[in-house]
Amino acid sequence: MNTSHTAELPLPTGCYATLDNGLTLHYLDIGSGPVVVWLHGSGPGASGFSNFKGNYPVFEKAGYRNIVLDLPGFGRSDKPADVNYDLAFFVSSLQGFLDKVGIDRCTLLGNSLGGAIALGAALAYPERVEKLVLMAPGGVEERETYFQMEGIVRMVEVFGQGPMGVEEMRQVMSLQLFDSSQLDENLLKERAAVAVTQPANLFSTMLVPNMTERLGEIQVPILGFWGTNDLFNPPAGALKILDNAPHARFIMLNRCGHWVQVEHQALFNRECIAFLNDE
Repeated sequence: MNTSHTAELPLPTGCYATLDNGLTLHYLDIGSGPVVVWLHGSGPGASGFSNFKGNYPVFEKAGYRNIVLDLPGFGRSDKPADVNYDLAFFVSSLQGFLDKVGIDRCTLLGNSLGGAIALGAALAYPERVEKLVLMAPGGVEERETYFQMEGIVRMVEVFGQGPMGVEEMRQVMSLQLFDSSQLDENLLKERAAVAVTQPANLFSTMLVPNMTERLGEIQVPILGFWGTNDLFNPPAGALKILDNAPHARFIMLNRCGHWVQVEHQALFNRECIAFLNDE
């Protein structure tokens, strides 16, 4: 597995878990209490820390244990070039990870691809999932629909041109937010450093099925967020979840792009804590 690059990344170093299949995943383990597993999105250079550094410290103070995972292919985790990065791979990797670190039940909190993984996990092993928090999750449209979205078209285009520096990362990340002035230079540097280590097949093999017709099987409470100005995942996906999952509620925000947890940080943190505290 590919782990030689991790020492150079401008990201905090946490813990490592080597799964039974040999894959080594990096994660931060912050706080104590009921477990929340954070699953980031799929953009070039993504990591758990860069996606959620403005959120999980608030959850820690509220009495939750936060497992902030770097998905395979991202952050400080292994980035094999000989696997298909499809939903089944991510869902099985997550299950292997939970087994390895001894987490029987948890809340899954996911953004974009991470949201699709959370939905997939809730369908694959429902006994392990207590609640779901979803931010503009994937997995509720056909692949062709996602790849027509302006943000994804631009992301694939820039990633395919070769190594991404800070300015190339800015081109992509500016589409994540409604107000791109909120982009942090450190965030761009973190993501650019990770992006150059990612395998070429990461996005070409990233196949996520449309799970809309199976959402009725998910019996756990769902809290969702979606920005109406999202250029990556169609906001109408919120209605698909509301129409099919029996215990779902969504907060829709205008003047907000793909990163609700960044653009509306205080609201996101507050609503999530209230949801987690609600028995």
